[in-house]
Amino acid sequence: MKLARVLLLASIASGLIAQTPTWDTSGNGMLNGTYYFRHVQYQLSSAGTGALYDAFALYGTAIFDGAGKYSMSVTLLEGRTGQLQRGTVNGTYSVAASGQGFLSNPLFPADSVYGLVNAQGVFVGSSTENLNGYNDVFIAAPLASPAPGLSTFKGSYSLAFIDLSSGTPLSTIGGMLQMNPDGAGNAGTVAFAGYVGQNGSNKATQSLSNVKYIFSNGAAVVTFPNSTTALFTGQYYLYFSPDGNFVFGGSPTSFDLFVGVRTGTGTPNLSGLYYEAGLDQDESTLSAGYASLDSFYGSLSANAGTIVGHRRLLDVFNASPTDYTYSDTFTVPANGAYSSAAMNYVVGSGIRIGSGIGPYLGISVALQAFDIRSGLSTTGVFLNPAGIVNAGSSAPFTASIVPGELLTLYGANLASGIQVASAIPFPTTLGKVQVTINNLAAPIYYVTPAQLSVIVPYGVTGSIAKVQVFNDNVPSNTVTTWIGKTAPGVLTQSQNGLGYGDVVHQDGTLVNAANPARIGETVSVFVTGLGAVSPTIADGAAGPTGPLANAASTITAYIGGVQATVGYAGLAPQLAGLYQINLTVPAGAATGDNYLGIAGPDAYSSVCRIAIAGAPGSTAAALPAYRGVPHALSRRGAIVPELR
Repeated sequence: MKLARVLLLASIASGLIAQTPTWDTSGNGMLNGTYYFRHVQYQLSSAGTGALYDAFALYGTAIFDGAGKYSMSVTLLEGRTGQLQRGTVNGTYSVAASGQGFLSNPLFPADSVYGLVNAQGVFVGSSTENLNGYNDVFIAAPLASPAPGLSTFKGSYSLAFIDLSSGTPLSTIGGMLQMNPDGAGNAGTVAFAGYVGQNGSNKATQSLSNVKYIFSNGAAVVTFPNSTTALFTGQYYLYFSPDGNFVFGGSPTSFDLFVGVRTGTGTPNLSGLYYEAGLDQDESTLSAGYASLDSFYGSLSANAGTIVGHRRLLDVFNASPTDYTYSDTFTVPANGAYSSAAMNYVVGSGIRIGSGIGPYLGISVALQAFDIRSGLSTTGVFLNPAGIVNAGSSAPFTASIVPGELLTLYGANLASGIQVASAIPFPTTLGKVQVTINNLAAPIYYVTPAQLSVIVPYGVTGSIAKVQVFNDNVPSNTVTTWIGKTAPGVLTQSQNGLGYGDVVHQDGTLVNAANPARIGETVSVFVTGLGAVSPTIADGAAGPTGPLANAASTITAYIGGVQATVGYAGLAPQLAGLYQINLTVPAGAATGDNYLGIAGPDAYSSVCRIAIAGAPGSTAAALPAYRGVPHALSRRGAIVPELR
């Protein structure tokens, strides 16, 4: 696509933007000043085949005015023409108090890049709801004052890298570089360890010597000596966060992406709320003639070696994005490097980068969120902008909410004391507390000063929800969040979304390691977030017994990635705010602890576990974090051809 067309689209974007639903813009000041950015984008000829026919790299400087408008001085590289074009693109953005928001896509202004802003003003995101069939990652960081120079780039850096520029997964490159710039223009010998698509899990290593760098206008230009055998040759541009600990960039003449972290500046620590974005290419199916590409943005909460995360994920074989909620465990050693089943990670000061382990290539960056209470008044009734979570899975706030979902709301001064609803249907006023979602009164299960439990009214519609708490008629701040069709969240025995799910045998006893479910047995799973039901019921009422209220959406279930037969999915009879899924344990499920996955048409959750009877010590692998959904939920296509 010619840059002239980009500029034309930008000039008419105002008419399209007017149709965008209202979003909280109280955080617009988080994007303010001059930024460097890089935007890589891969476009498909057909979602049915997965054929990649074009790619774009857009990079340069952006000026955000702090009030919702930006102007970019851009260089555009297009794959099909190989041409470099330069110009100016103007657009708009909206950022909520949580740091979550979106900006008009500089290449396709009718689309938006959705993402999040961290404490240093770094934005990471992806155009997951696009109209043009592509996957992308967008990163922007403020230009520090004074501008970075030679001495900025000094110390030990780990950089994750991915390059899909060839257009075929056979030649996709992914891996990690180790670089030790001296602050005087010398990067010395750079070590690369990674994977090339057709080589699968066979690791490739290279030692790249005599690497130099200079700085120009606050950006580093790193030069690798020309070589016919090296994976890296020529120049690469790198941009820095204000503290110099995060770095990102790529080649000015290719469609690759770096994200990096400076290590050795303190004890690495992965704890708290993080905002993330990334890109994955699953090449485990190359022998069948295709590979799968996805891109995402989202958030994760890390605590005591456990992660519960959410990604808004767009897969090339699915026409619509998916809310993917997952859990993971980790141990961060002194050097900050650790691995999961599909990713190598490096943790630094408030940063985690990831690089895929072949054949699961990918790149990700997670940046620690800012203190959301900073700059907001918390002396009155305060609803935490990042404090609206699924009561079952504890999915972070970036996940959509849905009608009928049981939510947990966090904040301060939400109620004067502790009170629990004494009868069903749940009231819409409890202890002088009320909650509205899009101006509809929400049924309330319990209230405490720091935490509330409410049910999303079935009448909530649209794409954006506005949530507000009233304590004795004193209003809180208003928090915006996205609305979906389904947001499955299994309630758990530990009541935090982790460990064993609330799964019961037909005799009513809990399924756990001491009392596992058996192959062929039908068990009941208690969840929230299955969305609309038929027949409909009043808000806060108990699930009916005759007829049962079935979920309007098709619900599927997986045990260790193996699909289970679902006999019933709908409201739990005689219970308020809960759904029930009756499923039969499939013959292919492995014995021991398995991840329990629940899927709707627009969401997939694999957070908790279910114990399956069998020999002790045998476990089924969790669905890996590089994939948003099991393979059974994806369509199939052909290997991506080379760009021409």
